[in-house]
Amino acid sequence: MSKWNHLDKDGNPQMVDVSDKTPTTRIAEAQSKVLLPAEVYEKLQAGSFITKKGSVLQTAILAGIMASKKTSELIPLCHPLTLNKCNVDITMNDAEHSLTIICTVKVDGKTGVEMEALTGASVAALTIYDMCKAHSHDILITDTRLMQKRGGKSDFNRT
Repeated sequence: MSKWNHLDKDGNPQMVDVSDKTPTTRIAEAQSKVLLPAEVYEKLQAGSFITKKGSVLQTAILAGIMASKKTSELIPLCHPLTLNKCNVDITMNDAEHSLTIICTVKVDGKTGVEMEALTGASVAALTIYDMCKAHSHDILITDTRLMQKRGGKSDFNRT
């Protein structure tokens, strides 16, 4: 058996067979950070930064949720999942002029939701970039990573 579960014995891509697994509650939390130039951050902090597309932070939250729901359409071999919950929180860090995006996803299923959480956090960060790029291209998306997962074979907690 291949050590890589998305490859068959000949090295060809395959979707993992989860038909024999018992559904369990699975939760994953992922983060992305967006570092902004001071002038852009201050506009967001003041709450006066509304673009033609709407509020930057509210639009990013919606984009993250929508992306989480479409992960199987974006990442090859991901199982399509019916999510029970998807929450995107964005917090501001004045000291480093950054936004921390936390995407939490929950499902009752046979496979985990790590990719859904990572996709949601990533797309929320990309949305912030897209909506702020007219003011500066000196925006850095960083620290996209899984923070924790529960359910399935093993749990993981970065904190």
